Amino acid sequence: MAKMAHTCYRVQDLDASLTFYQEALGFEIARRRDFEEHQFTLVYLTLPGDTYELELTYNYDHGPYTIGDGYGHIAISVDDLEGLHKEHVEAGYTVTDLKGLPGTDPSYYFITDPDGYKIEVIREK
Repeated sequence: MAKMAHTCYRVQDLDASLTFYQEALGFEIARRRDFEEHQFTLVYLTLPGDTYELELTYNYDHGPYTIGDGYGHIAISVDDLEGLHKEHVEAGYTVTDLKGLPGTDPSYYFITDPDGYKIEVIREK
């Protein structure tokens, strides 16, 4: 049986990305691997109580990445959607209004990280 292990994002500014994911969304560093001789660093992040990882890959001196038009987003679920949305708005992050699928109450919003990746924040079911 297979299971999901991690998702990889390539980031331009590792410190800015780590700050964002830790402060805005509560991720914690699970492990870090620096490969200076090959000019890249891998940082694996997890949410408390979860084993799924978000891998941030930092290629030294790369510059901005182009996010393809086929890419969508990752999603995290939270128990206090409105409270976290308010915190994100007040902190000045790039967020959408609360949204719902057609004919439903608001149940999600999107926040954008420093590289332009979108994270869907959904109400925990």
